[in-house]
Amino acid sequence: MLPSITIDGRLVADPELRFTTGGKAVCSMRVAASDSKKDANEQWQTTEQIFIGVSLWEAEGEAAAEAFRKGDQVLVTGRIFQREYEASNGEKRTSLELKFPTVAKKVRAPRGERSAIRSAPPVNDPWGSVPARNDEPPF
Repeated sequence: MLPSITIDGRLVADPELRFTTGGKAVCSMRVAASDSKKDANEQWQTTEQIFIGVSLWEAEGEAAAEAFRKGDQVLVTGRIFQREYEASNGEKRTSLELKFPTVAKKVRAPRGERSAIRSAPPVNDPWGSVPARNDEPPF
């Protein structure tokens, strides 16, 4: 079985939605993940970068084409595999792709707030609080 990984990266282009000859929707995306560090001038420099292809099918693909845009920060989980192909100039190339992926848009908390605060349930949410301890059932 192929290993499953999670990539934290950004979309390098808008998702591309196409349809097979049988009418099935497929959405193709490319995700770039990178590592960076500060140089001697305290400026951030990208040290390593990887690009991963992601394909989502049918309803998931159609929803992804509407929800995601170039530059969105995403978390992608799936089984990684390597695909070899021949470029238009005849050169043999290799690409990394994810099979059976799940994709989620990563949302940052506003500056100065902790993400735990953002994920806290609303004050008026009856399901968001622990019920008072008593001997009577809640219904």
